[in-house]
Amino acid sequence: MPQLHLEYSANLSGLNADVALLRLNHALVASGQFAAEHDIKSRAVQHQTFRVGTGMGERGFIHVKLAMLSGRSPAVKKQLSENLLAVVQDLYEWPADIAVQLCVEILDIDRESYSKVAINF
Repeated sequence: MPQLHLEYSANLSGLNADVALLRLNHALVASGQFAAEHDIKSRAVQHQTFRVGTGMGERGFIHVKLAMLSGRSPAVKKQLSENLLAVVQDLYEWPADIAVQLCVEILDIDRESYSKVAINF
């Protein structure tokens, strides 16, 4: 735990998803909120078909979802959200011709019903 999902629009072709995931994982480790770095699972999905709003201009997005076991305070969740957003903002030189929205969503996973086993760790 946690589970990090990075979704982004295909028109952000300069985005290196592997580097983005590594930087986001480092931010999570640095937060001190997670017991072991190998507990962090992250993945990226590039969306070929997408739409931002109804306008005709070129638009794109990055949406980060962080799901973690329930029980953290709103202040901790807010700090994690702000830290991840700062990483995303600094990922690369944003294209001047694309209006890009960046956002982070924090989700709670019910601690009582969550199950996990680690093999060969």
